[in-house]
Amino acid sequence: MFCYQCEETARGTGCTVKGICGKEDHTAGVQDVLIYLCKGISVRNIAARAKGAENKDAGAFITEALFATLTNTNFDDERLKALITQAIAIRDALPKAGENEPDACTWTPKSDADIAAKANEIAELANVNDDVHSLRAMVVFGLKGVAAYYHHAEMLGFTDAAITDYMQKGLASTVQDLPVDKMIAMVFECGEVGVKTLALLDTANTKTYGNPEITSVKTTVGTNPGILITGHDLRDMEQLLEQSWDSGVDIYTHGEMLPAHAYPAFKKYTHLIGNYGSSWWHQKEEFDTFHGPILVTTNCIVPPRDSYIDRVYTTGPAGYPGTTYIPKKADGTKDFSVIIEHAKRCQPPEPAKTIGRDLITGCAHEAVLALAGTVIDAVKKGDIKKFVVMAGCDGRQSERQYYTDFARALPKDTVILTAGCAKYRYNFLDLGDIGGIPRVIDAGQCNDCYSLVVIAKALAEAFGVGINELPVVFNIAWYEQKAVLVLLALLSLGVKNITLGPKLPGFVSPGVLKVLVDNFNIRKNSTVEEDMKRMVPA
Repeated sequence: MFCYQCEETARGTGCTVKGICGKEDHTAGVQDVLIYLCKGISVRNIAARAKGAENKDAGAFITEALFATLTNTNFDDERLKALITQAIAIRDALPKAGENEPDACTWTPKSDADIAAKANEIAELANVNDDVHSLRAMVVFGLKGVAAYYHHAEMLGFTDAAITDYMQKGLASTVQDLPVDKMIAMVFECGEVGVKTLALLDTANTKTYGNPEITSVKTTVGTNPGILITGHDLRDMEQLLEQSWDSGVDIYTHGEMLPAHAYPAFKKYTHLIGNYGSSWWHQKEEFDTFHGPILVTTNCIVPPRDSYIDRVYTTGPAGYPGTTYIPKKADGTKDFSVIIEHAKRCQPPEPAKTIGRDLITGCAHEAVLALAGTVIDAVKKGDIKKFVVMAGCDGRQSERQYYTDFARALPKDTVILTAGCAKYRYNFLDLGDIGGIPRVIDAGQCNDCYSLVVIAKALAEAFGVGINELPVVFNIAWYEQKAVLVLLALLSLGVKNITLGPKLPGFVSPGVLKVLVDNFNIRKNSTVEEDMKRMVPA
């Protein structure tokens, strides 16, 4: 295997024996082959589109397939192989794209050994640190982010063919011999499509569930048995809440599901009683003490302990061998009754050890812009000197303590803008407020990063300056491919001077890094003291 798509990849260069995430080499290989076949589908479907013969469902399949290969999403070889079979059927039903099709359009495995051999071939080709491979990787990993965000909008009935068309265009480009300048353009186009996808998801969420409201969420536990829902999918959350109504079972959010508490549509469910635990990598300890069943809706799943694997249920793109999978029915709904009945047989959760105070969420663009006058006045009066965007992902390495220490060291006239699970590094700190404005403005999930863009644009308009002239600095933590897409989206908007960490992506070659540094002044974080002097000078 060779996998360097996430921040914690081995030695910062690539996992070659087993993924640090827990992904086995054979699983990595099956995922690589699935992506390879999606490239073949894309080449053929683009050619068929020009003749009016495209498969209009190919985009939805590619979305599902790419999401399944995102870090910490699907570890189940059998489900991934089922997607491979489906990919071949879709590809082979399309007319040939020409006489000289790439191998991804024609290769067909006859056995698991064929899949393994092709996986080894793909891994050997990927393990090259040149600009061409780097740019192709950036496109593929950015597309995984697009697919993840688009999937959530799609589940709520919001679609855009231009987005799925670009997914196919981007995938097809990686099996073409394009000049470097066109490959760079493809990367930045991915960022532009990312902005469009995030905007679509924002519309889907708010049109379906209302605009998030600034909300205080309890982290204590009740006396009823509970179900813990983790991942990111709000449609799954809605169905679970509706089906568990009056069941005597409480529902708790975990990780990136915390912001669900802020949506008006969910506030009627009195059995949605709080958030349990913190970010994804604490699962093993937190799931052990929860005692009830856990519903994993998307990424991020950590290989479960034997002590609770029988309580883990997966759905959507998520999967892990030994867990119970909840499929979608023909009408698009899901039946969570087996989880609810399981919960009734369980003990109530023990208090989580990782969080000890209520958490504030729901500071999305509508809620913050309602306070725009107060915010602008605070800036003009000097009460707020700087906004620090600390969005992104959390991770398990000790070096991520940097983000807690950085937040704690910020002057009291600074406000943190955040989204994603990186906030669990500092949202438990009592940082207070500035004239009623919370010093940690949590826009929600990583899915809600678009809110930070809307807020920044509104501030730029209010002050009559460009986005890079605002009193805003970016100190972003990344872990997986959704964060890669958010970074590309920010670059497509012209945002410069982004600090990224804890490590720079292993898939960025020296030549590509030079382009990013020369054009956008991207840099890696260093120490709290040095970065504080640079980003928030006294």
